[in-house]
Amino acid sequence: MKRREKPAPFRFKLHTDPLLVCVSFSLLLIGFVMVSSASLHLGAKISDDVFYYPMRQFIHMTLGLIAATFVVYRPMHFWREYGGRAFLFSAALLLIVLIPGLGVKVNGSTRWLNIPGFRIQVSEIVKFFTVIFMANYVTKQQKDVQESSTGLFKPLGLFFVVSFLLLLEPDFGSAVVILIIVMGVMFLAGARLLQFGALLSGVGVLAGMLVYFSPYRWQRVTSFMDPWADPLKTGFQLVQALISFGRGEWFGVGLGNGLQKLFYLPEAHTDFLFSVIAEELGLVGVLTIIGLFATFVWKAFAIGVAAEKSGERFSAFIAYGIGIWFGFQAFVNMGVNMGLLPTKGLTLPLMSYGGGSMMIMCCSVALLFRIHHEITEYNANLPKGYWHD
Repeated sequence: MKRREKPAPFRFKLHTDPLLVCVSFSLLLIGFVMVSSASLHLGAKISDDVFYYPMRQFIHMTLGLIAATFVVYRPMHFWREYGGRAFLFSAALLLIVLIPGLGVKVNGSTRWLNIPGFRIQVSEIVKFFTVIFMANYVTKQQKDVQESSTGLFKPLGLFFVVSFLLLLEPDFGSAVVILIIVMGVMFLAGARLLQFGALLSGVGVLAGMLVYFSPYRWQRVTSFMDPWADPLKTGFQLVQALISFGRGEWFGVGLGNGLQKLFYLPEAHTDFLFSVIAEELGLVGVLTIIGLFATFVWKAFAIGVAAEKSGERFSAFIAYGIGIWFGFQAFVNMGVNMGLLPTKGLTLPLMSYGGGSMMIMCCSVALLFRIHHEITEYNANLPKGYWHD
């Protein structure tokens, strides 16, 4: 009787980019340390446990890495096939979150859904699948995007509906981020400059009108222009953030020694974590974080360029979209903290406290790892001496 051979074990060797690994984990670890520093007193106040927030952030990071493992094992054709349906599902969640009793209201905004164990912000899911949807769209409709106005304006109808639902929460910041991702991807896909310029101007005018005709948003703009005019009310957040930067000087007051986080600076462990970094680690810490995000965005675009050279346009535009998303959101968060932009409720990617946002950000980085892996495999299988432009 012939002996039956055992099937070969499944092996998956992930080709990683050492610099991207270093940058991503640096942001995660520095973020965890700074969230811990910024939240020990809050934990002691709400639950008599100084490790209340650090432990939860550690759980968020662990769940994020588990979710990232799932993403990195899925080939890119999986996302090409199911990304569109997943985007529609995420858009439906924006409707669900507005249903009374289902959405969770915090600080006047209904942006969250409760999932056993943690709270997830729906807009973060929408951002993730917006990148995938747009990459698929510009890949399939390349000719229309480059040659006709319909290819440019067709997806905007859908995203204006998504933005409208976000404004009902209200979440103006996420709506802007999503529109920037959409327009950035279409621009890189070859949208005609004249049409793109008209579109950009139209979106800018619309955003300006939304700010001007909303007393709450207009107050944020006016207080940003002169926070010292009312330092105890409308300008309070920005004034405290600027004091943090002033106290930090070159090398900071030392890790854990910041004073502004002690109930002076609101949302110190989330939206204003960058100010805590500035106070405790000084200019050196600020430049380190800026350098890490700049390197991350550069690597995302480098991976996108490599994918496009290999003919993988779908993967390329996902990489570009992630670079635009992380770069723009980090820029806005840091700009708000430094008083360069009006206050917006946007977190610092991979660093700020949050369950849903941390998981989604980790999944986005995992997509970059997957793209890099597939491109490396593709290049390794090319005939020796083969050269492609």
